[in-house]
Amino acid sequence: MISKETALQALNTIIQLHFEKTLEKKTSRGPPKKELWKLFHLFFLFLGLMFLGQAQSPRLQCRHCWVPIGLLSLAHLIFYVSVAQTLRCINGFKYQRRCHKLTLGLATERLRQLKVRLNSGGGVVDEMGEEQLEIHYQEPPESYFGKFKRNWALHFGFLIFIYGFMVSSSVVLLCF
Repeated sequence: MISKETALQALNTIIQLHFEKTLEKKTSRGPPKKELWKLFHLFFLFLGLMFLGQAQSPRLQCRHCWVPIGLLSLAHLIFYVSVAQTLRCINGFKYQRRCHKLTLGLATERLRQLKVRLNSGGGVVDEMGEEQLEIHYQEPPESYFGKFKRNWALHFGFLIFIYGFMVSSSVVLLCF
């Protein structure tokens, strides 16, 4: 048999813990997002300088086309790896935050149920078994991962588009 104070204290502790973790995960996404924006700015600055260098250079000809295309390919590869790592970190924080929010919701619901039962009479929690007071870490359904896949697809598609545009621009500038 579990006393009502013990049950209430246990559920309040769980709620407080998951509330703090939810806030922590939300604020943890800030620095990686700033890093992602910095990466995008640096990458587009590099692409702009490459484009300007090709447009202004009188010595580059069509036979030299492989040099800027090789540099663009290497820059895109490095940028993609950096973005992938940063997105993985951001998505990890989002996933953990969602798990804590689900667990917080379950614990809050159990606390509400417990208070209703206690208010209806009884000083000892005997109707609710220990298994109902245990709050397991909740995970979102498989459909939740579709959000992350769409995010990855969007970034990857954007990079492929930019890569194609820059390669075709290099060929047009140098060969025509």
